Amino acid sequence: MEALRQDDPRRFGRFTALARFHEGASAVRYVARDTATGEVVLVTAARPRLAAVPVFSRRFRAEARTAERLAGGWVSPPVDLGEEPEAPADGPEPLWTAAAYVPALPLAEAVAIAGPLPERALRILGAGIAEILSRVHASGSVLQGLAPGTVLLAADGPRLTAFGPLGAAASAEVGPGGQLSVRLGYLTPEQIEGKEVSAASDLFVLGLLLAYAATGTTPFTEGPAEEAARRIAEDEPELDAVPDPLRELIASCLAKDPAERPAAGTVAAELALEGAAGLARGGWLPERLAAAVTDQEARVLALEPPEDDTEPEAEAEAGAAESGPEETPEPEDARPEDPRTDGARPEDPRAVPEPQDAPPASEGDIGEDRGTTRFLNTGPRPPQSDRPTTQLALPHELTAPPGAALVPAAHPMPPALPAAPGAPQQPQPQPHQQPSHTQGGPAPYPAAALPAGPAGPGGPGGGPMVSLPLPPAPAPAPDPGASRRTLLTIAAAAVGGLVVGGGSVAALGSGDTAAATDDKPAPKPRRTLPGQAPEPRWIYAHPASESSPLTTAVWQDKLLVVTSESQASAVDLRTGKRLWQRADGAKGQAALAAGDDLVFVASPTEFLWLSPKNGKVVHRVRYTEAFTDLPGLAVGRLAGSSGPVIWFTGSHTVTVKAPKPKKGKKKEKDKEVVQAHFFAYDIVQRKELWRTAVPAGRSPGTPAYRVVAERSADVLVRQDAVSLTAAEVKAAKGKGSVRSFDQRTGKLLWTKQYGAASLEAATTGDEDGALYAAVGKDLQAFEADTTKPLWRVEGSDGSWFGTPLIAGRLIHTTERSRLVGAVERESGRLVWRRSTEVPGIGNAPSLTLSSSEKTLIAADAIQVTVFSAADGERLWKFQDIGSADPKGATVNAPYRALTFGETVVVQRDRSFYAFPVA
Repeated sequence: MEALRQDDPRRFGRFTALARFHEGASAVRYVARDTATGEVVLVTAARPRLAAVPVFSRRFRAEARTAERLAGGWVSPPVDLGEEPEAPADGPEPLWTAAAYVPALPLAEAVAIAGPLPERALRILGAGIAEILSRVHASGSVLQGLAPGTVLLAADGPRLTAFGPLGAAASAEVGPGGQLSVRLGYLTPEQIEGKEVSAASDLFVLGLLLAYAATGTTPFTEGPAEEAARRIAEDEPELDAVPDPLRELIASCLAKDPAERPAAGTVAAELALEGAAGLARGGWLPERLAAAVTDQEARVLALEPPEDDTEPEAEAEAGAAESGPEETPEPEDARPEDPRTDGARPEDPRAVPEPQDAPPASEGDIGEDRGTTRFLNTGPRPPQSDRPTTQLALPHELTAPPGAALVPAAHPMPPALPAAPGAPQQPQPQPHQQPSHTQGGPAPYPAAALPAGPAGPGGPGGGPMVSLPLPPAPAPAPDPGASRRTLLTIAAAAVGGLVVGGGSVAALGSGDTAAATDDKPAPKPRRTLPGQAPEPRWIYAHPASESSPLTTAVWQDKLLVVTSESQASAVDLRTGKRLWQRADGAKGQAALAAGDDLVFVASPTEFLWLSPKNGKVVHRVRYTEAFTDLPGLAVGRLAGSSGPVIWFTGSHTVTVKAPKPKKGKKKEKDKEVVQAHFFAYDIVQRKELWRTAVPAGRSPGTPAYRVVAERSADVLVRQDAVSLTAAEVKAAKGKGSVRSFDQRTGKLLWTKQYGAASLEAATTGDEDGALYAAVGKDLQAFEADTTKPLWRVEGSDGSWFGTPLIAGRLIHTTERSRLVGAVERESGRLVWRRSTEVPGIGNAPSLTLSSSEKTLIAADAIQVTVFSAADGERLWKFQDIGSADPKGATVNAPYRALTFGETVVVQRDRSFYAFPVA
């Protein structure tokens, strides 16, 4: 940090600036305080010169909205997006965002202070970032923002602070005609080959980041810096110093072929199955880093407003000062910045260099679009001069190519972070000696002298740009004014020591789309990245102030009805907007359609019929009134439904009087006995159809039934093993059974066992009289009435089948080993079998078919995988780790999928996503 400069703004809306915190190519960051509450925040203010460029302004705000949508967990929510009603009369509309101050260290600085992180810290770091990546990738986007300076280490876990090209920019400059050139911070093998970036590109950079955190160096540092691009594209990473348990996972992230890299959710699960927040409880930072974070917090909280805080000129200015970057070392590659980026002011020859033993500062994170926390070094620092550029340390023995001048040294570089061959370099006066490397890691990788730009040292860009394509944007209609439109050029350079070499260049017009969503509509929908979920039609977040959802159901393809401990609520399936909530439906079971105009919900004490328009209770039938001969009836979960008919179990307690004792014998006590029944009920006519006495289940006595097949004459029912009494379990001898009840009268027709199917075996049946059950590791078909075996499908060793799904001539299968497939219903012939490619934990994925039966959705505890039902082609995957407070409970609810029309609604705990499907 340093004191405010004379031309720095003193006010940002309701916030008073206290000090400069960090400066980058496209934005300046300030420590500020809320004048009303005293809350300390970090304000990220875009440079007015860049803010005047329309495409920069739109993208800055778009990335701020992206951060707002992802807020929670390891993403700090914006406190204020800096929306201004009017632009100042004498300048462009100011651009700034503010976020709550969170004490934390950039990864690069942490490694410089304490050296490589221990294995547990690496797991928490990687899992936290992977959790965020999975949420970003779920929308079909690519982050393009990972670097040692954009990842922070806080006391409770990691934080990510860049969510688009501006947030991770290495430099930004305005060219002729208002063209904006932004250099990104990493390079991947596919970019070097001229291919598109994808979600897998983020995983490659995550692998680089973890390797750096584990070793203090990057896995591609051996060899000349100018050959770094070739090494990334061709050489195997050097991972010998990575802890053994993590080496294979990091190596898989660094696979040259993007298709061979794991998904973000898989990485998160393998690093911390209980979630990063769960693993980080009780502290996770090494002692030196924890002390540095504490010291930083104390110094920030001790800041007071400067004496000249009341200057009217400063208060009127809400944008960042139009000054060059401060003398803050950029530890990832100590790259020079083009002075023409901001004002082209010359270097002050009187500037005093920082001592070589000064602690390193964090990387410059450019264009932070939402004000989330970004930090510099924690120790006290000597005063710095107001120098507009950052110098790059170069060994004197290296000679520059013709036309390029050596860049003098200014600050120590962090451990083993090589310079970028593709980064621009400018001649600088006042050369200094090469500094010694900082504590906590190996000596820095020697920087290489770079050639000048195409027009020499003073040419555009100040250095080479290697033209490689980013994901192509939809081609807009011809625009006669295109030559006058402002363009944004995105270039990838070597930032953060993760990779070195040239980078991607993409020109984006004002109507184009890219990874960061622009609020101006594109001519065509954004193309979905391979393997990524399509753009959600809507996203609904169940309010955090309410209890988590218990059940979810689709009503008439119009409403998503959600029940919780406190109420029932309805969401419009067209828009994802909540329409109503009703406390009467608290703890209700999945909603059903009672005719065309009522929503039926079974609560613990009554049946409810609600209006779909406003949730008003239209009819109410209390169990005490409907079943007067069964006082105290406790209704269990619904066993199944078909049209207007529901089946459910219930139990109540009766007193059985003791028999009259024989002469001379003492009278026995009366007994409390649980009696259970199986019911059929018509929810349209609101009347009981039949009931049948059945054995009571385990305490409290209501057996849990599930209808596995409905046939014209009967319904087949399985009882969940957990509700069987001890005597029933003993009598079953490890085998499960199926009961048949008459459709018309409810009479129990028979009870049968099928082969060696266990008490817990997944079972389903069809209307043609076949039953399909898991037997050991296999799936077997039987004649339901005779128990005769029909065919068998062999499963995976050490696994078992989950509940299959019948669809026409096929049966879709699911296994705990994460294999999903299809077999012919008549013969059992295997049609296809595919893996969901996630860790084999928990139960087998649950299966759901789209309304057309063309798409099969497999949902488990890790992700949702979507297949073509006909041939098993994997279409896309979806993961959402959730947005739990790092100090609160980790989101570990499994995924659910509900379909209607051409849409699948994916739920995980409080989050709902509506995706299009065939």
